[in-house]
Amino acid sequence: MNIDELKTILEQNTKNTTNEFKRVFHGRGGIYDEWKHLTIDSVDAILSVALYFEEDNEKELLQMLEEFTYASGYEVLVVQRRYIKGHPSEVLIGELPEYVYAIENGMKFKLNLLSNRNSGYFPDMKNGRAFVRENAKDKSVLNLFSYTCAFSIAAKMGGAKSVSNIDMSKGALSTGRANHHLNDIDTKGVSFLPYNILKSFSRIKKKGPYDLIIIDPPTFQKGSFEATKDYRKLITKLPQITSEECTLLACLNSPDLDESFIKDLINELAPSFKFSHRLKNVEEFKSLDENRSLKNLVFIRKGPSF
Repeated sequence: MNIDELKTILEQNTKNTTNEFKRVFHGRGGIYDEWKHLTIDSVDAILSVALYFEEDNEKELLQMLEEFTYASGYEVLVVQRRYIKGHPSEVLIGELPEYVYAIENGMKFKLNLLSNRNSGYFPDMKNGRAFVRENAKDKSVLNLFSYTCAFSIAAKMGGAKSVSNIDMSKGALSTGRANHHLNDIDTKGVSFLPYNILKSFSRIKKKGPYDLIIIDPPTFQKGSFEATKDYRKLITKLPQITSEECTLLACLNSPDLDESFIKDLINELAPSFKFSHRLKNVEEFKSLDENRSLKNLVFIRKGPSF
């Protein structure tokens, strides 16, 4: 696919955009091999571009995107070069507002588009948040690896009785608290706990038992979590902290581990949980190989005799 063909896809995918966040081009799924380093998001009047490694055609690409921005009615073009460590994003057109938000199904999340790392919001988890919102009513929710607490927002909007957000990053939890206030959510019954999850189960257990648990860890985070060895430790502890009728959303975003990795761990270490279904991925994040894409697996516990 050449640059003109990419432009045509952008024109098609931005025709019906609203102020809601939308991924309008996803090269990371492997469908467009020439553009596997590129993602483009529509954030209201902002076109946000991420480049994951440098390519020879970068200058031509950015020239096309500048022309497209002017022609399509976007007011701001911001480019994040993820391949340059510590390099801030560059605003090529317009001026970023002081506060930028992702809007998703009526929820608002604070964004940092000038960061060279994560913006504070993971759009590929949209269907996971919808599932939590639909299944949280009157439940005690445990949100492990909560980051900026988007699952907590969904749970509270779905009528959750309580939510415990656990993450090592105090900064992320602070943003998570701000996200609750942004959505006019009373944080009574909502905890923001800066724990090392693998070392804090005794404290996590005190707030249980939990009726709905979300495990959404990084695939690899040095000194914190490595999916291949640490997911097992989480699953082993599950029966100690869950109610007899508990729903588990187990997430995995490693291209090298398929869904059987989690299923096998559950069968071995927490057999009272039975696999229910895998959530469909957001259409905009389609991949050539679903085994290499985001896995959101739902398990149900139905008491000791289930």
